[in-house]
Amino acid sequence: MNKNQITKKMKNLNSSFHLYFKYSEFDSPDIEGSHDKMSVEFLNKIAFARAVAACAFKITSGYRTPEHNKKVGGVPNSSHTLGRACDVYAPTSRQKYLIVTAALEAGINRIGIAKNFIHLDDDPSKTEDVIFTY
Repeated sequence: MNKNQITKKMKNLNSSFHLYFKYSEFDSPDIEGSHDKMSVEFLNKIAFARAVAACAFKITSGYRTPEHNKKVGGVPNSSHTLGRACDVYAPTSRQKYLIVTAALEAGINRIGIAKNFIHLDDDPSKTEDVIFTY
């Protein structure tokens, strides 16, 4: 995708996205600018969820290259590699509650709960309406 195509794609983002996030938060650590692989539909849902939750969403993992996904122990068909997932830092039960309820309201239908983060995705190729733990 060339720069003009990326710019056009990102113009479809809800304006609230820019209030809460920087593109770089969704980059794979091994490729600067890889946020362009993220689904705009998913990013719009994340922005909506952030507005509803009214608490910070610190993105700890967005898009992952297959190489980075393997390095961090991600599953081979990870939704991160498709640009349809992110992990949000959530060390307290209150933050987890706010993030999960807001994500559900935003239409995010796959939620993973870990000790210090919440995994959010809307990968249409996977079972919908699930909450799982790590």
